[in-house]
Amino acid sequence: MMTSSRNIDLGTMMMACGCGRRPFLPLGNFSKFGSSNKSYGGGNLVGSCRAVPTKPKEISLLNGIGQAQTVTFDLKPETEQQISLTDLFEVVADDLQTLNDNLLSIVGAENPVLISAAEQIFGAGGKRMRPGLVFLVSRATAELAGLKELTTEHRRLGEIIEMIHTASLIHDDVLDESDMRRGKETVHELFGTRVAVLAGDFMFAQASWYLANLENLEVIKLISQVIKDFASGEIKQASSLFDCDTKLEDYLLKSFYKTASLVAASTKGAAIFSRVETNVTEQMYEFGKNLGLSFQVVDDILDFTQSTEQLGKPAGSDLAKGNLTAPVIFALEKEPRLREIIESEFCEVGSLEEAIEMVREGGGIRRAQELAREKADDAIKNLQCLPRSGFRSALEQMVMYNLERID
Repeated sequence: MMTSSRNIDLGTMMMACGCGRRPFLPLGNFSKFGSSNKSYGGGNLVGSCRAVPTKPKEISLLNGIGQAQTVTFDLKPETEQQISLTDLFEVVADDLQTLNDNLLSIVGAENPVLISAAEQIFGAGGKRMRPGLVFLVSRATAELAGLKELTTEHRRLGEIIEMIHTASLIHDDVLDESDMRRGKETVHELFGTRVAVLAGDFMFAQASWYLANLENLEVIKLISQVIKDFASGEIKQASSLFDCDTKLEDYLLKSFYKTASLVAASTKGAAIFSRVETNVTEQMYEFGKNLGLSFQVVDDILDFTQSTEQLGKPAGSDLAKGNLTAPVIFALEKEPRLREIIESEFCEVGSLEEAIEMVREGGGIRRAQELAREKADDAIKNLQCLPRSGFRSALEQMVMYNLERID
């Protein structure tokens, strides 16, 4: 399998810095979710790293798991190309195809409206990032337990995670009054708010039923906590709109509830079903948490740096609704005028555009980039407990894929 992004034989390379592109420079210690004293105004994070080749040879991705094949990436600095999710998930492409085939059937709604709602959201495509992570971690940890193939529990976990994620998107679109998602009309736009809420509730319930049938109490508790975290995140966000005293720790906790909790549960659950040691399952939880937080920070940066066409929604839409994200929190430290504009809830014509420009020019973007890279650095470190394989390398490249969205 050849990807379009790097030319590294994953079985025959030692990464000089443990990643595939640049070293992550530690930026200071965080508490559980936030920084106590970190200013995020430090030096250049881009740096450089090189891959040191060992003797060339061909190895399979993982003994007994997956087809024997050499995974290579293109690393040519003069013509460097961005990583693509298609390439990253190539090593679990068959697993994802099976998941896609099963998604509609396991929803199993007899009501035609619910079936149509499910077809609308699943048919809109999406990156399938969360089940992709489930399968990558499942196969990366399977070697430690001597598994030759994924279990039924691994596969069902991927389906449950995608259903929960989809249900949360349906509800998010209702709360945000979004008309479009992934270039298609949202469920509530097509069928109305009442049907959208019920469709989301049904999908949560169906996922919970399948979760209970896994009969693994640890995973049941883990995923059930995620559903609780979703609600906590929405409440926390709704109660802090236009609040310019919001701290970075509050933002990271909300981001954990709304985004990272599900990713962390996905990766830990996959490791649990591989039946590896507890220290490995905990590292996989931390990996998912740090990757999820990094993804959320990057998404919040893109809300200010990409066009409306790229985002599929108006630029600065979170700020317009009073949702203060990392770039805004950082910019508020240096821009007193920004506080005035936000607290006025953009009552003056042109004030939103002025606020967006202040965030862009006031250092908020740069410092948020540093935060995203710190969390990515932590995620890379969490993967060191895994044996070197094509699956671990794909997980490392997933971290890099996220950061390349803001490069």
